[in-house]
Amino acid sequence: MQAFVLVQTEVGKALLIAELIRQLPGVLTAEDVLGPYDVVVRVEAADGTELPGVVKQIQRVSGITRTLTCQVAAH
Repeated sequence: MQAFVLVQTEVGKALLIAELIRQLPGVLTAEDVLGPYDVVVRVEAADGTELPGVVKQIQRVSGITRTLTCQVAAH
């Protein structure tokens, strides 16, 4: 199961936070971007019960102000 996590950060911290998030288990990619969100993260978990734990790890990174998780639809 995969999801995108859209992350808003404190001003000027997007690059650092993206680098920190890349090191977390379950994270496939983390890119700093322009727009209403500062970092876009793609995560993977074995199933729906593990996905919240992966997202909570991201939310604990210092400097994050808000996240929005978008689960990838199964095909």
